[in-house]
Amino acid sequence: MDAWGFVQWPAMAVTIYASWMVASTRESRRNQGFWWFLVSNVLWIAWGLHDGAHGLVVLQVALAAMNTRGMLKTTNAVESK
Repeated sequence: MDAWGFVQWPAMAVTIYASWMVASTRESRRNQGFWWFLVSNVLWIAWGLHDGAHGLVVLQVALAAMNTRGMLKTTNAVESK
């Protein structure tokens, strides 16, 4: 496995950690989870581009957009209270 092939393992670990954080009852941890998800999206995109996994790249871009939307909706909901 070359160095780029190794990127999938930290990407997987960051994705699991982000999922754990987003499921927290603490707002600050949930917010951190959104950011960790974006880090995992970048890692998966890098790995997918190197490996030619174009479907994975498109999926990660879509998931990053949904995570960004979720962050914005959460921020707007908190501000309107």
